[in-house]
Amino acid sequence: MSVLNKIARTLVSNRRGILAADESIGTMSSRLEQVGVEATAENRRLYRELIVTTPQLAESISGIILADETFHQSLSNGRTFPEYLGDIGILAGIKVDTGAKALAGAPGEKVTEGLDGLRERIEEYVRLGATFAKWRAVINIGDDQPTDRAVRANAHGLARYAGLCQEGGLVPIVEPEVLMDGAHSLSKCQEVTTSVLERVFDELDLMQVQLDGIVLKPNMVVAGSESLKQPSVEEVAKATVDALRASVPASVPGIAFLSGGQRPEVATQNLAAMQNLDSLPWELTYSFGRALVGPALEAWRGVNGNEAAAQQALSERAVANASAR
Repeated sequence: MSVLNKIARTLVSNRRGILAADESIGTMSSRLEQVGVEATAENRRLYRELIVTTPQLAESISGIILADETFHQSLSNGRTFPEYLGDIGILAGIKVDTGAKALAGAPGEKVTEGLDGLRERIEEYVRLGATFAKWRAVINIGDDQPTDRAVRANAHGLARYAGLCQEGGLVPIVEPEVLMDGAHSLSKCQEVTTSVLERVFDELDLMQVQLDGIVLKPNMVVAGSESLKQPSVEEVAKATVDALRASVPASVPGIAFLSGGQRPEVATQNLAAMQNLDSLPWELTYSFGRALVGPALEAWRGVNGNEAAAQQALSERAVANASAR
């Protein structure tokens, strides 16, 4: 078993999942302000310290994806975030893309950037304790979207990122997210998701990426958030697994779903329903952000004395998702 394969399997095994705490400074600041917390570097650090120090977190969480700012910060005890995670048996990950930007010639569509200087940044992150990384591409469903141009550009970027990660010793989380914004049907999401994943794996093959040393982080197949017809949990589970069976090689160790803006309880229910389907070649787990930490942020609100309630809220969501596996 290669080192990359061992790390990938650790991330998706033993009923545990991955916590995405990698919001950009702008996004995290906005979320803090929404609950009445001043958006400072110290408050972002305090909030993320509250998250990682949640008691027994390692029982449900295998890895935590950090933003660059947090990766270089330290906890109150003086340990850096990657050092502390290693102390408690959780793998430290790092978001390495620099965000989705407007794609030339494709109005309303985006391509994720961040390849410039990535090899050197990976070297630094490995030196500081990272074992895996994440790169998110976003695909819209809309009138005449996604275009082939947008799908190809994002798949190519994901594959180049994955190749650089493996060259540098990091397991890449490959995250092509088909957004749930819009009024599209479940079947349309399934069609687009399948097509996007097929293109991503074509590009990964072209770049000779070691598939048993990656973790795939796709969207669940759901109807658009504005659709008048919302599918059942069972319909979401079947459509999602059918899309995966049509596009994802069995050599991939695991699939860690993003929540994509679903309500925390709904994302958990959908994950649980997938476990009941037969003959799955991959581990199916979770890599949630808001669906895990959203309730904790609401409970905390920057108030001294609310830390225990916030950590309890996170613990309950993490345990619920581990139980869903």
